[in-house]
Amino acid sequence: MAIQQDVATVDRPERFKDIALRTLSAAGQAIAQLASGLNTAVLAGLLLLWLAVTAVTSVVGVGLLMAPALLRALHALAGRERDRLARRGPAIAAPEPPPTRLRPALVDPTTRRELRWLVRHATLGLLLGLLGILLPITAVRDTAFPLYWTFMPANTTATSLGIGHAHTWPDALAVALLGVSWIAIILGLGPGMARLQASPGRRLLSAGPDADLSLRVAELTATRAAALDAHATELRRIERSLHDGAQNRLVSVAVLIGASRRMVARDPAGADELLERAQSAAEQALAELRTVARGILPPVLADRGLAGALSGLAADCAVPCRVDVDVPERCAASVEATAYFVVAEALTNIAKHSGAGHATVTARGSGGRLVLRVEDDGRGGADADGGSGLTGIRRRIAAHDGGLTLTSPPGGPTVLTVDLPCGR
Repeated sequence: MAIQQDVATVDRPERFKDIALRTLSAAGQAIAQLASGLNTAVLAGLLLLWLAVTAVTSVVGVGLLMAPALLRALHALAGRERDRLARRGPAIAAPEPPPTRLRPALVDPTTRRELRWLVRHATLGLLLGLLGILLPITAVRDTAFPLYWTFMPANTTATSLGIGHAHTWPDALAVALLGVSWIAIILGLGPGMARLQASPGRRLLSAGPDADLSLRVAELTATRAAALDAHATELRRIERSLHDGAQNRLVSVAVLIGASRRMVARDPAGADELLERAQSAAEQALAELRTVARGILPPVLADRGLAGALSGLAADCAVPCRVDVDVPERCAASVEATAYFVVAEALTNIAKHSGAGHATVTARGSGGRLVLRVEDDGRGGADADGGSGLTGIRRRIAAHDGGLTLTSPPGGPTVLTVDLPCGR
């Protein structure tokens, strides 16, 4: 009982630390998403103003001349929003290119959905984006107020709300408490605000139920071809590993045993030396067979689950690596194997090419999706379309109809994000 209590006492701070880190990470990602949404929201506001001018001037015919350019701008902005949302979540299936002429656009369902998104994003999206920028600024300003309030001119407004004055230290500490409340709002409401800002785009900019299924058929055909290529590549890798490794070792074992049998009568010492070499070759062949078997489906996944398997990869990585896994339910074995190999390949690339001092592996499971994120603080500049390693990762993911996003600006950081269906 005493041992269990000690373990619980040790685990409690670790759980609290993990919860705090996850909360901070979610809030940081939400603020970044709100800030990125502000860019498209400002453009949506300008486009909405242009739409109003076009509608008014259409009475005299001028607006009719501006309509094609306006429609092209609307479709381009909608495509930009789809790309933005895909970088921070599941990809959005784009519909067929909508028309840019006025008369077909008036009856086109895709254009109407984009117009509905434009109104919502230019109003609610803009407001949420501004909050995503202003809340961190006000939180820092008010929380740090006791550090600089004595240097401010007399009767200067103390709070970021534009009300109140600080004349004593208790007044300054009250402003700091207001700053703490801003931080609590960011931590508690930030992720929900980000989801609320992204919701109209994910609902209105995706291909509707009346979309042409030929696009989806073409996508699935390409996915199937990629899956077959990945399967053929994996078979060639296994065949090459068996032929060049274990098979050669076993041939060497057979030759050495045959030679020792012929030498046992006339040269027992030489025969014993050959048998030792045969035993060594057999042990090496056994080790290589185990390596090949682990490459097909790592047994650690069945024994310890995805969290334990990823922790093992991080422990073996040459670069210090932190693992954060929150996957409440087990995924399909093939999905977990794909996630394992994706992280293994990513960590190998980090150790070989990035020059990083630290890496982080994050896995999240919710809504029937498994999202992996591998980040390092290396030199950056990774090419999403180059290298056999990334090509292999992309093929494995395509076999499950998943998505891959790589951001690696020069100077870093490099972030690899993979989205997979759990597929039970």
